Amino acid sequence: MSTTTAGNPDNEGAAAGPASLSVGPVTRAAAEAAPDLADATPGDRARLLAAVADALDAAVDELVPLADEETALGEARLRGEVSRTTGQLRMFADVVTEGSYLEVTIDHARSDSTPPRPDLRRMLHPLGPVGVFAASNFPFAFSVAGGDTASALAAGCPVVVKAHPGHPRLSRLTARIVTAALTDVGAPTGTFGLVEGYETGRDLVLDPHITAVGFTGSAAGGRALSDLAASRPDPIPFYGELGSINPVVITEAAAQRRGGQIAAGLVGSFTLGVGQFCTKPGVVFLPEGTGLEDAIRAATPATGGRMLTTRISTGFADGLRALLATGNVDVVAGAAEQDGADRATSPVVLATDVEAVLAQPDVLLDECFGPTTLLVRYRDAAELAQGLHALPGSLTATVHAEDDEVAELGPIIARLRDTAGRLVFNGWPTGVAVTWSMQHGGTSPATTSSLHTSVGATAIRRFLRPVTYQDSPAALLPEALRDENPWGLLRRINGRLTIPRDPADE
Repeated sequence: MSTTTAGNPDNEGAAAGPASLSVGPVTRAAAEAAPDLADATPGDRARLLAAVADALDAAVDELVPLADEETALGEARLRGEVSRTTGQLRMFADVVTEGSYLEVTIDHARSDSTPPRPDLRRMLHPLGPVGVFAASNFPFAFSVAGGDTASALAAGCPVVVKAHPGHPRLSRLTARIVTAALTDVGAPTGTFGLVEGYETGRDLVLDPHITAVGFTGSAAGGRALSDLAASRPDPIPFYGELGSINPVVITEAAAQRRGGQIAAGLVGSFTLGVGQFCTKPGVVFLPEGTGLEDAIRAATPATGGRMLTTRISTGFADGLRALLATGNVDVVAGAAEQDGADRATSPVVLATDVEAVLAQPDVLLDECFGPTTLLVRYRDAAELAQGLHALPGSLTATVHAEDDEVAELGPIIARLRDTAGRLVFNGWPTGVAVTWSMQHGGTSPATTSSLHTSVGATAIRRFLRPVTYQDSPAALLPEALRDENPWGLLRRINGRLTIPRDPADE
């Protein structure tokens, strides 16, 4: 198995790596590996994932300093992110061996039904080679060996990663570690590959061997690539996580009873990671006249940190200028005029009202990526409802309310549920647990497919498709569909979930 790196125009000055001007050799190798990887047993596939996790953990002292040099995210944050990355690889190893993700369903033949029913057996099969676009803001967990890569490999799909130009040397080092680990446990050659460069990313989406794409990045970039995926002679699914404002609603009672606590939590959340979390609370609806705005001002620090790249920090400065240019935005805390040239930024709190939001939603409800949040003042429940109906899709939505207000929250929750994939109550959205129940996705523009998640066990579903076998000879059935159930799977048989017998109980 080899890792191939294709052209690198976005990374001038970066250390040189092996180069190719075409994604073709990498994607062809992935296509050749696909049948063997698809046929691997759950145990074999789990061993691949565990081997990569072990290798990354063993290399943490080499990976973290390089990551900090390129991203300035700090050693503590980066070590934690390596642990999250290896944890999700091991979680997907458990998902594979548990097996319910295959959705095995068997309906036995019935000659007495009308019309007579054939023997039907259905399960999910891997799509084939998957293209993954690494993110800038999580150089491990959403990058070369991140969640998209882990879930695609778990599904049985070879992966070709397009490295992010914000951390090129870290991407190459991670790719070498992943490749060596897969080679050591006998993965098919071509199971994993790395490519680099803007044009190479376009080529990856259009390459005929690629069957699906996972993307985390800007709305503009994601939409352009999504259009490319749809324009192919054989359109493929494009799973993009794009932009999100992650609205917060604070009720009057919550603001009055625990305003200081809410203010501290909000500031901690929107400044976390220098505001570079996709789940950052970017728009906050708060009642007028409660003093909460003053508490937020007092809790906001004067200094910030360095953003990931100059392009991101200058984009943050441009976003602030666009908000102020509306003429309907006040500066509550911080310095709104920032140039971003040296990647240094400081937190900024802005404020407006519902009337302004309704007049200019395209500007005021657009994501400003960085350490800022926009407070939207509302006077009563009717005005709050108007503001909520202007919201675009988001990954998360948060409500801060008191227990004695639950009966009144129905309309608010219904509206937020229509736009967001995760509803947070009396907490903050930054931080995404990697579990079976997590949903990390929302309606457009947050993601290109609200049906799926990019975090959690069901992220594997993006890279699988159902196939039904009708009246198949037993010898030609995949093992998961055979009567003897050699993999010991939970299966639905003739409409009923069936739990395999434990040999220890016999």
